[in-house]
Amino acid sequence: MKIAVIGAGAMGSIYGGHLSLSNEVYLIDTNGDIINHINENGLVLEEDGKSNVYRPKAVTNSDRFPKMDLVILFVKSLYSKVALTGNKDIIGKDTYLMTLQNGSGHEDILGEFTDAEHIIIGTTEDNGAVLGAGHIRRGGVGNTNIGMLVEDKNAFLPKVKDAFDCCGFNVKIHGNIQQLIWNKLFTNVSLSVVTGILQVKIGYIRNNEYAWNMTKTLIHEAVEVANKLGLEANEDKIIRDVENVSIMSPEGVTSICADLRAGRKTEVDNISGSVVKAAAKVGVEVPTHNFVVNMVHAMECKENRGVTI
Repeated sequence: MKIAVIGAGAMGSIYGGHLSLSNEVYLIDTNGDIINHINENGLVLEEDGKSNVYRPKAVTNSDRFPKMDLVILFVKSLYSKVALTGNKDIIGKDTYLMTLQNGSGHEDILGEFTDAEHIIIGTTEDNGAVLGAGHIRRGGVGNTNIGMLVEDKNAFLPKVKDAFDCCGFNVKIHGNIQQLIWNKLFTNVSLSVVTGILQVKIGYIRNNEYAWNMTKTLIHEAVEVANKLGLEANEDKIIRDVENVSIMSPEGVTSICADLRAGRKTEVDNISGSVVKAAAKVGVEVPTHNFVVNMVHAMECKENRGVTI
């Protein structure tokens, strides 16, 4: 299978590296230093106590490339449209676009480049960290969950599963992939955004009365939206699950918290913002989610305004 992986960060490198074992893989990233390093030294993944070297075709652009069978998007969601626009020539009428990015609602942007019959959405339970240019530590290994919002008329999902599984992944195909995405989203729209705004570690949330009350309010609003969408969402269970995350990972730092601390733009529009968009479609009021989205964006801008804390 001809596969393009856009984004040579931790997850893009893990997937691009492993998939290159049995597929024709192009790893695309605009960072020339990373691409040059991979081409000269290989893509090094620290995994299972070993340093394994993979050699996908690493490039900074996809000019003059053939049409792909599958394009996997692994950039931050705020760069999705730019990334797809820059590589639109490898997207043909039979090309499938896949996103395993954090958050929800990515299909809206993918839909600007192909039809619903060629969009695959999902989640990954793998995780990793960048150690250096072309050098990645693979952390937890889990399932790659995929599905489509319409009928898979061409039976492409089983082909994806075969292509991935033979390279060391464990793909599970889901009939209701949105349910799985929202199950993961509940933690992100509560813990992630609150820790980001407060600039605290995960354990602080359950130990602080006011932070915990805001977290539960965000969960309540998200559950109301999910139920209106026809998804299953047990508020009490979700609260217990989020509480356990805060208790069991007290030193954890969420992506929104880390991005704000480093002065980077966040993915809040596809995390809490996705709840706001879905709420508007189903007629549910989510004032707390509106507030936290605006607050995170305000914090993103504070460096540009010369404000320090």
